[in-house]
Parts: sequence; C-alpha cells; structure tokens
Amino acid sequence: MSMRQSQSELKIARQQVMARTQILQNLIPPTVSYTTQGHVLIIGPEDLARLAADSLSTMASRVVLANESITSQDEAHLEKVMNAAEGVDSFYNKLKSIKGFLGQFQVSVESDAGGVAELSVVAIRQAHFDIILDLSSTPCINLEMLPAGYFYVGQDANKLADAIEQIPDLVGEFDKPRYVKVNSDICAHHRNGINGCNRCLNFCPADAISSIEQKIEIDPYLCHGAGSCTNLCPTGAISYDLPTPKSLHSYLEKLISRYRAEAQVAPVILFHDNILGSELITDTLSGDVLPVAMEEITVASIDHWLAALAHGAREVLVLNTDATAPTLTQMLQGELTLANRILDEMGQPQRLRLISASDLATLEQPLAISTTWPVIVPMTVITDAGASNAKRDILYQAIDHLNSQAGAIQTQLALPNVPYGQVKLNVDKCTLCMSCVSTCPTQALKDGGESPALRFVEQDCVQCGLCESSCPESVISLVPQINFDQQSRQGVTTLKEEAPFECIRCGSAFATQSMVHKMVEMVGAHSAFSANIERLKMCGDCRVKDMFEDILQDPEKQLR
Repeated sequence: MSMRQSQSELKIARQQVMARTQILQNLIPPTVSYTTQGHVLIIGPEDLARLAADSLSTMASRVVLANESITSQDEAHLEKVMNAAEGVDSFYNKLKSIKGFLGQFQVSVESDAGGVAELSVVAIRQAHFDIILDLSSTPCINLEMLPAGYFYVGQDANKLADAIEQIPDLVGEFDKPRYVKVNSDICAHHRNGINGCNRCLNFCPADAISSIEQKIEIDPYLCHGAGSCTNLCPTGAISYDLPTPKSLHSYLEKLISRYRAEAQVAPVILFHDNILGSELITDTLSGDVLPVAMEEITVASIDHWLAALAHGAREVLVLNTDATAPTLTQMLQGELTLANRILDEMGQPQRLRLISASDLATLEQPLAISTTWPVIVPMTVITDAGASNAKRDILYQAIDHLNSQAGAIQTQLALPNVPYGQVKLNVDKCTLCMSCVSTCPTQALKDGGESPALRFVEQDCVQCGLCESSCPESVISLVPQINFDQQSRQGVTTLKEEAPFECIRCGSAFATQSMVHKMVEMVGAHSAFSANIERLKMCGDCRVKDMFEDILQDPEKQLR
C-alpha cells in the first residue's frame, strides 16, 4: 500500500470507482413464473401439523399428512389439537415421493389398496399442492437447496413462525430469473451415442440438472442460480445469464483498472453472495478491498479469478457463509486449490483464498503479504468473435500473462481429473477412421482435410473422454495437465498422417493405407473375398465394375 494513501483516502477512491462502474445486465432478463392458488400440505407429527394448519386458516385448502407419532400426551395439549383446524383432513398413508416446486408439488403416497396414489387428487381433487410445510424430524426432500415453496422447519419454533408468516403471501403469480442457459451445440456430455462429460450433473445442490435424451437440461423452476454448473462446465456450454460471463469479465477489468488509476494501489477483489455476504460487508472493510456481489459465490469461476489477478488485482478472496451449500463449498475448494497450484507452479504466491466471516476482521495482515505481487502491466483481453469457448480462451490468456511476469515456465503440470490436457495416440494401431473427430465437441481433434491425418489443439481439449470412448481401435488415451508452453498448447499438432491408398484399378485415393491393410488382414481370408482379395484394394466404383465383369464372363458363377 502506498504510504501516501490513508484508509480514508482509499475508501473514498473505492466509493467513487464503484459508483461509476456497473455490471451490464440484460434489460429484460428471461424469467419463469410460478402460479399458486394456496393449497397447502403440512407433513409431520399430527399434533404439530394440525396446530400449524390452524394458523394457516386463510389458505385455499389445508391437508395434513401425519408421518410421525404425536409429540406430547399432555391433556391440555391434546385438547388444543382436537379443537384446532376444524374441517382439515388428516391422512396417515406412507409417503412415497415428493416432486416439484411452488405451485406444482406432486406428492405420492401408498394407497389403501397397496398401490400408489396422488395425495392431492385424493384429498382436495387437485392435480397438485402449491406449498409444503414440513415439520418432520428429517426433511422429506433431501437436498441442500430446497425447491421454492417447500418449507422445512422441523420442530424449530422460530422457523415455523417465519414460514407461517410467509406462506399466506405465496398466492398468485411470481416471477424469478432464469439464471442459466445451455448451448447444446458445444456441450461435451453426449455425442453419437457415447457418454462424455458429467461435471455439471455431479455438483448441483438443487438437483435441477438432468440428462434427458442424452442432452443436459436445467429445470429453471428448481434452479437456485447456484452457479456450480457454469463454474465447472469446461466448454462454456452452460453459462450464467445474470450476469453473463462476458459482462462480469468486463466489469472486473474496468473496476480494477479504474481503482489502480484512482488510488495508485493494486486492489483486492472480494466475491460475496448478495444476501448473507452483503450483510457482512460494512464500511470497516479495508479501503483497498473491492466487494463484488454475486447471486452465489460460485458464479465467478477460475477464469474470473485468474483474469482479475492478470488485470492488476493483487489478491482474490471468496467469502463463504452459512448460506453456501456444502456441495458448493467443496467445489470451490477444489477449484481454488487448482488455481493456486497453477500460480505456485509458475513461481507466484498463492493469492486466491476462501475466507469466512471471521476472517473479514483480520484481513489486513494477509493482504499486506500480497502487496509485492500486483502485475506490472495489466492484461488486455483479446477476444475472438468466432471462438467457441471464450471461457477457456480468457483463462489461458490470464495464465500466460501471469506466467510471463513470474517464472515464464514452459513446462507441463500433471494433475488428475482436470478438464485440460492432451490426447495421446497409439500411432501403430490407428487407422485414421476419424470417429474421434466426429465426436469431439470442441474441435480439438481435426482431420487432415485433403490428406489422411489426425490433428490436435491442446488448448481446446476439455478431457471429456468422448474420443477415447468412441475409438473402435481403443488407441486413444487422455493425459490431464496444464501446459504452460503457449506455443505448443495453441499450435496444431499432427498426431498421425500417412499417404492415401490409391485404387489399384483407377488410381484414385479412396482410403488410408492402414485402413486397407487392416481390411485385408481381417476379412481377406473370408470366403466372400478369398478368391477376390484384390477387390479390397479397389475404390467402391471399381469394385462394382469388377464384380459385374466377373459375372459377365461366367454368368452361372453367382449361382454356384
């Protein structure tokens, strides 16, 4: 920190810069709508459920599903329960499943006949319940992020009071953002009947992502905008819409450059969520820390973190709170470890941290350690309008820029299970059938055009495994790594090339040498070809001509 700048001066600079720097948002963001009439299902011990139902007398209907024993045998308590919620029916059927969201809850129970029945149809002659209040000892829906309209309160009196206050307001039509979008054209999940990348499916805390007919689908009604899918997607097929990745990158670049110019200090970027995290951000925050509010802290990903450093931030912090689902915290820790490992390899200190609320009060000492590592010349992002994976392009630009101002290494860092790396080929057994090229979602694998060849661009490879799984000869293997040699990583590498095989009759090229040799080896001894093995060395047209000439010379040959 400059000795000329006091905390008050830095805070003034921060205030001025943040006031004139805004994230560009879609003026008419895409939304989804929930419609409810106020039909409530209350699940739990019958005594507690009926008392809760009594407090929701203004709702369109109330139904109790008693799934646990009465909590108290006290006579006064039981009398109160008996007088509560008159006209509300109690059901005792075993709960089978709950699916849906606000306005569309499907609740299946075991019917009296032993089958499965929809409780809403039986109880209120409706296709669904609108709201569920769950007083069970453990949640009936086991998710870290529960669907809208589902209130799990257990036997917590404060949570119950909050839910009873909120539920009557949930009647009508409600809009919420459609947080993310999917570009199936560049998705690496499934190609040509082969399963590939499943990274987004493994980390959604709301269970809003599914594979339907081999395509990734995100249910916008279940999605909370957690951002784990966009964070982990290696191709950028899943992208956040509020803000878009591009607008967030632009905002960070402007915020950092303007603060550096105003305060003559390299700032610290602090990502936080816009609810609990925002409540923790006060004016006591050090003047060189620039808070950036997100829907969830996982909206900003590794490309944003490293680009922020390359733009001139000296450190990037991510504020974790109790609002962050454990799955998201786990994912963040893994990605931050990877990013810090990249910095460490090039000779930079690890300047990316996940911090807690208690760390906010003691930031100054750790921040002082990083003051010697702001970039000298900030990176200017070069965008390619035709690039299919801008996320990856910006990430590697940031890595290369940071590397140029540190060790300038050209080595490869081997790391397991990362979506970066090489494709290795068993050249002797590859016939250049190009199955791998047709399944590669990012065009990291390319054909040779006019000549038989297989070419590869490492920077575009997301290690999805589609090429490996689709290879009929099993000659492809993956090597996950971070390659710091920009030239070799971005260059086109020829994995294999060979001269084309020319038809022995007309001389036209029609296949690869290795393909024809393999055909001769595999089927040449078959009775259909044993007498005419030379036909395998002909193009399709010449093969047909040869067959007809043979028949004309001996018309009865085909009958024998």
